[in-house]
Amino acid sequence: MDKILVIQTAFIGDAILTLPMIQKLKEQNDTCEIHVLAIPSTHEIFSASSYVDRVLVIDKKNKHKSLFGLLRFIKEIKVNNYAKIYSPHRSLRTSFIVLSLGVKETYGFSNSSLKHVYRHIINYEPGHHEVQRNLELIGYTNKNNDWKILPEIRSDKEIIEKIDRYFSDNKINSKIAAVAPGSVWNTKIYPQEYYREIINFLKDKGYYIFIIGGEKDKELCADLITNIPGSTASVAGMFSLTETIELLKRAEILISNDSAPTHMGVSAHIPVLTIYCSTVSSFGFYPYNSKSSFLSFDDLPCKPCGIHGHKECPVKTFDCGYKLKPQIVISKIEEMLNDKN
Repeated sequence: MDKILVIQTAFIGDAILTLPMIQKLKEQNDTCEIHVLAIPSTHEIFSASSYVDRVLVIDKKNKHKSLFGLLRFIKEIKVNNYAKIYSPHRSLRTSFIVLSLGVKETYGFSNSSLKHVYRHIINYEPGHHEVQRNLELIGYTNKNNDWKILPEIRSDKEIIEKIDRYFSDNKINSKIAAVAPGSVWNTKIYPQEYYREIINFLKDKGYYIFIIGGEKDKELCADLITNIPGSTASVAGMFSLTETIELLKRAEILISNDSAPTHMGVSAHIPVLTIYCSTVSSFGFYPYNSKSSFLSFDDLPCKPCGIHGHKECPVKTFDCGYKLKPQIVISKIEEMLNDKN
């Protein structure tokens, strides 16, 4: 059986947005094994895809950080004799891995580092959504909105039972909303005082609000609801990625920064409202499932200030966050909830 390798060693959101490509790739090559090269934090995402046969983990920060460690890792996976490699990831390390594996049929983007190591170079379209770009990498023809394929992430029986048990133990039986207030990049984080107004609005509407995030978001999420009594709970760091997605399936809406939870909400197929501060939707990472939307204050000469974001606002004003007033967000939430009902 031929084996195909997909290399995606970027962040959690990028991993989720690679799944539609993998799903179509498996359909196109149903007699092949699909292997994915991932990092430790995204192993869980690819392992929960029924289209992935094997997940290989490269530890870029520790075990495989050195050149010796990387070469040893390449030697270990070279025995798989891959027939093809597709690489949505565009880093120098990734190109070195592709070159070292010596596979003839390789596919990469035109803006990849050392792009000429790839036999097939596919034009990277900045104006397209990331899902659409990834599908173009495998030659999938997009017609109209055919690219809007949802990432499929399985919840096994144990995960479903765990979330059910959490709801039962905490006697949660009201309507659910979720808020994801964190991000790796500080200039992507919508002001916390604004989020408090949004949470209070949802509470007044009879919603129980989950504040979601990773282990590093625990303090931020806990602080957010410190002075908001009842009908709220921070579950940051409490559940795994796939468990959090299962929890989101119970929610009627997710409000998120331009960060990984946006894509987790899309995979849960619920309405997602993404708030853009320093970044913009035209980068191609907006929520694309039905009834989802996004908001952004774009009338600023300094926006966007970078593809990812910064630790602090480069011009010291953070107008991209502060000028997007909470009432604008609340009005959009009301519109989305009314549309859902």
